[in-house]
Amino acid sequence: MQCSDAGGTSGAAGEAKGGSETLYLRRSVNLLAAISFITGTVVGSGIFIAPKGVLMNSGSVGLSLLVWALCGVLSTFGALCYAELGTTFKKSGGHYTYLLETLGPLPAFLRLWVEFILVRPAVASVVCLAFGRYVVEAFFSPCPAPSVLVKLIGILGLTLVVAVNCWSVTLASRTQITLTFIKMFALVLIIVPGIWALARGQTENFQNAFDSGTLTLNKLPLAFYSGLYAYSGWFYLNFITEEVIDPNRNIPLSIIVSMVTVTVCYVMVNVSYYTVMTGEELLVSDAVAVTFAGRALQGIASVIPVLVALSCLGALHGGFFVAPRMLFVGAREGHWPALFSMIHVRRHTPLPAVLLLYPLVVLMVARGELFQLVNFASFSRWLFIAMATLGMLIHRYRFPQIPRPFKVPQAIAVSFTVVCFFIVGLSLYSDPWNTGGSCAITLSGVPVYYLTVHRPRLPPSWMTAINFCSRQLQILMEVAQQEVKTY
Repeated sequence: MQCSDAGGTSGAAGEAKGGSETLYLRRSVNLLAAISFITGTVVGSGIFIAPKGVLMNSGSVGLSLLVWALCGVLSTFGALCYAELGTTFKKSGGHYTYLLETLGPLPAFLRLWVEFILVRPAVASVVCLAFGRYVVEAFFSPCPAPSVLVKLIGILGLTLVVAVNCWSVTLASRTQITLTFIKMFALVLIIVPGIWALARGQTENFQNAFDSGTLTLNKLPLAFYSGLYAYSGWFYLNFITEEVIDPNRNIPLSIIVSMVTVTVCYVMVNVSYYTVMTGEELLVSDAVAVTFAGRALQGIASVIPVLVALSCLGALHGGFFVAPRMLFVGAREGHWPALFSMIHVRRHTPLPAVLLLYPLVVLMVARGELFQLVNFASFSRWLFIAMATLGMLIHRYRFPQIPRPFKVPQAIAVSFTVVCFFIVGLSLYSDPWNTGGSCAITLSGVPVYYLTVHRPRLPPSWMTAINFCSRQLQILMEVAQQEVKTY
């Protein structure tokens, strides 16, 4: 699918490059930045919107807390598997790279296809909608905020994030670190009053915590999907492996520190929610953190929506920093038009890959409904994560002699893979409409792969038009191919 000059610099792009330094993505992500990218993308809108979905599908306060803890353990197991993959395969690209190296080009292409047609726009649009809701909610409370205004504010936040990621890798990295500290402060601000109230004996909301007449087995996977959505982001550092300083040390260490911290914080945040609010009150709230602040933080309640909005912005920013790297690597491997493997000649950012996501997310924000988007995106995401860890186990068996600087215990890898496949399979029964649609979109990539990648069968006139458009866009955006092999 090489639809542009693979040689790189042409026209104005070459002139802009001039005699500047060598063009490639630098190793600039240190340990603190790595921890910030994981923590900052995991802690986002999820902890402020997913409690409703977890409680709604689990049916009781006690079981919902158990789901939160198990989701943290499961995500940590997955993160450890990806630490092994990230230190075994030094390429960026995350899921795509690991599927390519272990299971072959078709699964890798399908992951790339569904990521940018469905998963990434859906996940980013959920965060955008949460950001817009928390910005607008404070001005309209107790009345519901206008949905059009929520979407417009969400798109405004999205535009800011895209601009930062197009402008500078260094600026994007520093922005992520700053937003991570802000969002951790927001979590502490929720945890402290809730735990203090619990310590004073305010335990009535936890009486008969596991009593439920609404739990059914078919809803339980959806509870896990909501919880796992809140933890999603533990795999993002693997998307930028080539930009991490000392990946053999910093990838496993940052993953372990981040996931332990996040799991403890998430469980404590939910305990705080239930200490101050009943389960029924949580279910009728569209902005759980705002409702909580109105009860427990009356003096500074107005600060919470601002902090939550910044937290959502941090998650959106982290996703837009790392996800285009998957597209960048896929284009470099010939699975996407070559234009998307190019870098801005002065700013050294993967500009075309970042910009591709923008209109897709805007379209999904304009039409999306929050919880449907979570279920819609989760099926494909978790299917391919399970396939990646299955590929890791197969690769271990086939190539035991390959060095693995970090090796996760076999029991953890097998348990994680089995549980993922179980959740994915059961979700087809639980929510056949959304998960079936997600499955269909994933499989739609098969004919695209055989028509454009495996043995290209596009008419010559189409290829000529595509190559012409690619060259013009390359000149317009001032981008060129990477000049140094970074893996």
